[in-house]
Amino acid sequence: MGKHETHIIWDWNGTLYHDIDAVIAATNAAFAEIGLEPITLDRYRELYCVPVPRFYERLMGRLPTQDEWLQMDVVFRRRYEEQQAGCELADGAAALLEGWQTAGRTQSLLSLYGHEELLPLVSRFGIASRFVRVQGRVGPSGGGKAEHMVRHLAELHEVDAARTVVIGDAVDDALAAQHVGARAVLYSGGSHSRASLAEAGVPIADTLAEAVELAEALTA
Repeated sequence: MGKHETHIIWDWNGTLYHDIDAVIAATNAAFAEIGLEPITLDRYRELYCVPVPRFYERLMGRLPTQDEWLQMDVVFRRRYEEQQAGCELADGAAALLEGWQTAGRTQSLLSLYGHEELLPLVSRFGIASRFVRVQGRVGPSGGGKAEHMVRHLAELHEVDAARTVVIGDAVDDALAAQHVGARAVLYSGGSHSRASLAEAGVPIADTLAEAVELAEALTA
């Protein structure tokens, strides 16, 4: 790795991994557990934010209690795992990862998905060797990505934050990039609507191929 080369930090859920349908099904199962009405994909993309309890606050008009949060989290995880078997990589993702690596450039993966669950998923799709580091969440769910980003970059050693671009599907990805002095490109095919992504003030791509092109332009 070289400090003068562009490095991409990819998000997983909703970006490389097209799991939005599973997320909606799991979210609605969690909502039903405490008597909330189901949510549509459009409504989800309009309101979704990290930390996740704030997303629930937008829907409920209040923060969930600790008991409600734990109850919803358990149900969400169970239903998501049931739905996950049908999820695939986003269109063109495998080829983009291969192309970036073949060109001699580096990329890593940082996700708020549990680390122990993330590793076998990445291996299942045969893409683990494309990344110099794969890092999922260790510890409780519900937080943001900024602190994880600090540790991720520190452990990459030779990667320069100023030459790094985070590609993700959530405003939180842009905030985490800003926190460490990196750039960001947001992808509109995941958890956020284009309108909500625009609040981050960074480039927005409708395809992952476009996201990679924008990432190269940002560090040219």
